[in-house]
Amino acid sequence: MTQNNPHSSVADRAKDASDIRPTSWMQELLPDSLKPYGLLARLDRPIGTWLLLVPCWWGLTLAWADFYTDGTGPHPALPFPPLPFLILFAIGALVMRGAGCTWNDITDRDFDGKVARTALRPIPAGDVTLRQAYIFLALQLLAGLAILLQFNQTTIVIGASALLLVAAYPFMKRITYWPQAWLGLTFNWGVLVGWSSLHAGLHPQALILYAAGIFWTLGYDTIYAHQDKEDDALIGVKSTALRFGDGSRPWIAGFYLMTLLLICISGFMANLGIGFWVGMAAAAGHLAWQVKTVDFNDAARCLRIFKSNRDFALIVVGALIAGAATYAG
Repeated sequence: MTQNNPHSSVADRAKDASDIRPTSWMQELLPDSLKPYGLLARLDRPIGTWLLLVPCWWGLTLAWADFYTDGTGPHPALPFPPLPFLILFAIGALVMRGAGCTWNDITDRDFDGKVARTALRPIPAGDVTLRQAYIFLALQLLAGLAILLQFNQTTIVIGASALLLVAAYPFMKRITYWPQAWLGLTFNWGVLVGWSSLHAGLHPQALILYAAGIFWTLGYDTIYAHQDKEDDALIGVKSTALRFGDGSRPWIAGFYLMTLLLICISGFMANLGIGFWVGMAAAAGHLAWQVKTVDFNDAARCLRIFKSNRDFALIVVGALIAGAATYAG
């Protein structure tokens, strides 16, 4: 390490620690002129899209199951949640996750150059100018708006209001050790969007499911933040990983316990059948595995555990569907 020039050490470590994947479908298919924009939108790292998408599917599936179990709604005969909505949410999550990452890179450009994992991202690396990044952000937001306009007015209002959370998120790590809580508010907003796409208003079970998502994010993003804790401490960026330190495990266990409890309450309120409870037992087992096996001093292990939350989230989707399918009336 060069004592007189700390940035040189970051540059050296960035070659090995960078979160940019050297090989991916994006690197193979996109022309060289578009690759920096694909990196801005994190097209090579789909886990963020999954974590933004699945709460939308949670809300939509719970709303559909609520109709299914009481038999009074407009979709009681559908064997699955409406496929067009599932697809629209998938496209919307891809676009808006990209917009969120672009905004995050714009606001964090000075920090990213000082962290080994992010030093090679397009803006600090000089592959995209600030003006180009803003133009790309505007295009992504317009695409997201086009998708949002396919839904009812309530969903449009709820979806658009999430921009306030997105805009503020990058600044949270500068003022609080709990930026993961704000990320939870932001990433799980899709629960409310998904629910409102089938319901006229927000019912208590939707709000409880949203709260479950917040606790879930507190858990998985604390694990994620342990990858950067040394660099974050050096540059003055805050996180729950730094707040909890070596005592993170019981905190994460508590967050996950609240996640499971609140999801179960929302499923109970929707009168879901035995299939839901079987699915939630599997989901609980998955979160228990995370808590038991995570190694906070092993960045690769933290990343693997973090990515496994896609599987947990999809198990919950399956549990909601199974709960409706096994509803006994």
